[in-house]
Amino acid sequence: MSGSSRRSAPWIVVAALVAAAVLAGAAPAALGAGRTADGSAPGGGAPDAAQSVALAYEFLDARVDEFCDGAGHCLPRSYQGGFFTTPTWDFTPSFVYDDALVVIAYTARGLPDDLRRARAIGDTLLFVQENDPIGDGRTRASYEPHGIRQGRVEITGPGSFTGNQAWVGLALARLAHATGDPKYLDGALRVGQWIQDNTADMVRAPYGYTGGQLEDGTSLTWKSTEHNSDIAGFFTQLAQLTGDAVWAERAAVAADFVAAMQSADGHVNTGTGLDGSTINTRPIPLDGQTWSALATGDPRYGAALDWTLANLMATDGPYTGPSISEVDVSKAWFEGSGHLALALRLRDGAGDADRAEALLSSIRLAQRDAPNGDGKGIVATSNDGLDSGFGDLYYASLHTGATAWYLLAAAGSNPFTLPGD
Repeated sequence: MSGSSRRSAPWIVVAALVAAAVLAGAAPAALGAGRTADGSAPGGGAPDAAQSVALAYEFLDARVDEFCDGAGHCLPRSYQGGFFTTPTWDFTPSFVYDDALVVIAYTARGLPDDLRRARAIGDTLLFVQENDPIGDGRTRASYEPHGIRQGRVEITGPGSFTGNQAWVGLALARLAHATGDPKYLDGALRVGQWIQDNTADMVRAPYGYTGGQLEDGTSLTWKSTEHNSDIAGFFTQLAQLTGDAVWAERAAVAADFVAAMQSADGHVNTGTGLDGSTINTRPIPLDGQTWSALATGDPRYGAALDWTLANLMATDGPYTGPSISEVDVSKAWFEGSGHLALALRLRDGAGDADRAEALLSSIRLAQRDAPNGDGKGIVATSNDGLDSGFGDLYYASLHTGATAWYLLAAAGSNPFTLPGD
């Protein structure tokens, strides 16, 4: 998976646990139509935008409140239903990438209960950081919410991947900005320093940041466009919050790496091979296109958004949206619909508002009708079995990350920038 997308490495955890469950005789639950918010069968008009947003926040509220300890730490499970919830097996781990998105979505609306829940998750991220077995400022890919509810840290995804670290940092930076509490900035700085100390590569051009570390401490030598996009946004926020120009200089290194990955036709490649220099040209992930635009604000990535609209769009029954990569465009990936809609809204070129609204409308339709839905949350994909191109499959199961991206797109809130920037 050299140079692969940020999310593919954490999904190794899912694959391993799914394989174990299948060997134990677990079978995926049969697909069924979703239910509307009042429990009735699908049908009739889809909820309007305001109602849809309110229902999506209700979904996140329930997930956050499900697994909390007496100290106020809460951690929502990432996936539920369908493939991940069967009569004999229930997959409950919480991926820190998803947790970060939930935190940022709560700060985007900013109601008192939103900030309370955002702080509960942020405090949990600080808790797992402080209680890590190595204790050098890192966090891991995923944790077990049942462990958090019992007041302990149970690591389910032990890898320390650079993109995930940066997303934890983005969540803590956003909390520092929203609350003024210095503990969140302190935690974000510890994450940032871990990334700098363990992944900066100023030897092998194009310079940038490598993939992080495996459980055994082995360093990943490839560089990912998604990781470097994450870092560009995160380090820029650290520079703004601290006034320390060194973080802006480091952000520029990451942004320059992303620019080096752009092809002549406008699309952005996934990253490098193991040598840290040779460009890995396949697969071509959606993240590389949308996050390059969102994290840097550089208009050159408008060409990447246009390439996405021409090459990665999928239609699956009533649903339309981007896929994860060009490898499989048979199903819509609603998490990607969220960040593509946001990128189009922020670009605001001719036709972009209509394109973004079409993506959001399809998400709202899925919120009501998609397999394994509950009328509130957003499922990851329009149907089971979407091939990412990076060795994993995605499923139509309720997903906190997809729901949070929808809310950010609906609000026009960019997770890679601080509000007001």
